[in-house]
Amino acid sequence: MPLTDAKIRAARARAKPWKLFDGGGLFLLIHPNGSRYWRMKYRFAGREGTLAFGVYPEVSLREAREKRDEAKRQLRAGIDPSVQRKVARTAQAETFEAVAREWLHTLAHPPQNPNSKRRRAPLAESTIEKKIGWLEDFVFPYIGRRPIREITAPELLEVLRRIERRGIIETAHRVRSTCGRVFRYGIATGRCARDVGADLRGALAPVVTHHHPALTDPAKVGELLRAIDGYRGHPSTEAALRLLPIIFLRSTELRWGEWPEIDFDAAEWRVPAARMKMKEMHIIPLPRQALEILRELYPLTGSGRLIFPSVRSPDRPISENTINAALRRLGYSGDEMVGHGFRTIASTLLNELGWDPDLIELQLAHRERNEVRAAYNRAQRLAERRRMMQAWADYLDGLRAGGVVIPLHSRTAS
Repeated sequence: MPLTDAKIRAARARAKPWKLFDGGGLFLLIHPNGSRYWRMKYRFAGREGTLAFGVYPEVSLREAREKRDEAKRQLRAGIDPSVQRKVARTAQAETFEAVAREWLHTLAHPPQNPNSKRRRAPLAESTIEKKIGWLEDFVFPYIGRRPIREITAPELLEVLRRIERRGIIETAHRVRSTCGRVFRYGIATGRCARDVGADLRGALAPVVTHHHPALTDPAKVGELLRAIDGYRGHPSTEAALRLLPIIFLRSTELRWGEWPEIDFDAAEWRVPAARMKMKEMHIIPLPRQALEILRELYPLTGSGRLIFPSVRSPDRPISENTINAALRRLGYSGDEMVGHGFRTIASTLLNELGWDPDLIELQLAHRERNEVRAAYNRAQRLAERRRMMQAWADYLDGLRAGGVVIPLHSRTAS
């Protein structure tokens, strides 16, 4: 007798698994814990097989019958439904999107090297976020469902040309490079034979390097700081916008900041190596003004991991464009000021104020080419950087107030 939803709901779990039959080989397997799984028995070439159709009620009675009827059509056509499923799963696993997502997963969760006790460090979450964003926005809608081994260089070039036509040439180059890495992963896992992205080197318009726009006139910087003080938005954005001029971190390094990295007692922010561009842990001495901003924010976001969570998704940080969008709201165009420009402001004005250029470079987390000297700097110059960062924050306060600030520092100061 065919099943009904009422009959299914009325069925109770027993000490052992038992079955409710619907007809045509379809039945509902009820486990002792109450879970209910759709199954179908069938015979093909004299052998018995079983198909799984999902869990009730996620898969309704009607949907289960449709799956049963489709399996019967395959049997009448001389096709084993189980084999057909395996073929479909294999084909799905060999699409460009499937290979790309698998590659990104390996970057986020590197496998253990059997010949070494050391595990490769995972790629920074912010970097993976950026790569998956490029792929989802620019690549998957066009070639994501294509079998990776069938994609040709002209197909990929057309994807990249779409990005070029939007005027974001550098992104087109980055997407080409990322796709190339997906193809090379496909080669390594036996799902394609060659990297067609390599054929497109030189096919795209060259990248024209632009320096990040920034204000470097002290009076203009003062105006910017006063505008920032008047900004009203999400607390994460407000705090990030107020902190950037003081500590001048890269946007990605700041956005993904976590509360355990902040040591209020030591007045330090220790950014882990995985999130730093140069892959070295970076210490930021926090001046009094930065600590005040963080203490104000802590009651609002301190219950979570992220310092600057997104309003839409608390387990994700504010987006890469959030700071720039806030600056646009304050009336600063992209040709005048961007988030990265706070680093330029700090570098320019600190040098003009007479601070040691090596000290400034160290605080900017630029790589020191001389490794011995770099080790010395990291070990010996934290106290000097602490004095510089407090003096810098005080200097910004003076600019914000509109006064003339005479820095009490020289290159020879101890």
